[in-house]
Amino acid sequence: MSIRIGILGYGNLGRGVECAIRQNPDMELAAVFTRRAPETVKILTEGVKVYHVDEAEKMKDEIDVLILCGGSATDLPEQTPEFAQWFNVVDSFDTHANVNKHFAAVDEAARKSGTVGIISVGWDPGMFSLNRIYATAALPDGESYTFWGKGVSQGHSDAIRRIPGVKDARQYTIPVESALEAVRSGSNPSLTTREKHTRDCYVVAEEGADKAKIAETIKNMPNYFSDYDTTVTFITEEELKKNHSGIPHGGFVFRSGKTGWNGENKHIIEYSLKLDSNPEFTSSVIVAYARAAYRLSKEGQSGCKTVFDIAPAYLSALDGETLRGTML
Repeated sequence: MSIRIGILGYGNLGRGVECAIRQNPDMELAAVFTRRAPETVKILTEGVKVYHVDEAEKMKDEIDVLILCGGSATDLPEQTPEFAQWFNVVDSFDTHANVNKHFAAVDEAARKSGTVGIISVGWDPGMFSLNRIYATAALPDGESYTFWGKGVSQGHSDAIRRIPGVKDARQYTIPVESALEAVRSGSNPSLTTREKHTRDCYVVAEEGADKAKIAETIKNMPNYFSDYDTTVTFITEEELKKNHSGIPHGGFVFRSGKTGWNGENKHIIEYSLKLDSNPEFTSSVIVAYARAAYRLSKEGQSGCKTVFDIAPAYLSALDGETLRGTML
């Protein structure tokens, strides 16, 4: 039987999830839920209906896993605990500073309802998180570094778009090249947040909006921009569409460590991603974890999980014998 997937929110991430489901033969798209008028939302999958989000609860027996595709700033802190009352859920919550708070809220709701909630799934948090924990476990005597970009951050762009007076926006995270090379050299530099990355924001303001106030709000936004050298550039909607329509991203995770009785041997672990489409890759990871949510639920588990809690075999459509024979 196919795993029946529901999508809540049909933006870039929701469309990416729809495409990823098509590449996984053990899954099917069961429904799409939106806060917009359903008749205005056109999806790619034939024969699947779009419903208003208010109709989701009554379909809890027709969906095995609901994938939440909202933003981390305001949507997911409310939506994930709410929908965990009725569904196994997966989200891509990426506000690192608030992960434990979000985990607690989802865990309480999911345990009460007997569902599984997997949070903070994607490439960071997600794939990068796994590489950080694996590398740190293997090289406990060392330093870890994460660099993001150059690329468009969906979460940060969404946070800018929530500011009053902003019509649209793209935010690029850019590694500082000198810091990147210092880490690759094995010199284990001590780097502040500001020394590792810069943030470039391209903003389309509403007509008559106070641009100075918008720029000040962006630069002082905690957890997003206040700890970085941030540049805000106001452009037209036409310029945004022409020069910033893609959503590329990527980055690097490093672990520089020592082994030997006196730490005489040095090692550098480097994991990197280069992504043409941030939301499509994120969606592909989320869909794999939807499979894990389904399997954990079938085992009778409940509560909130992160990528740290789930064995890799739960992500793959392949059986254990095949995995051992081809990938171990």
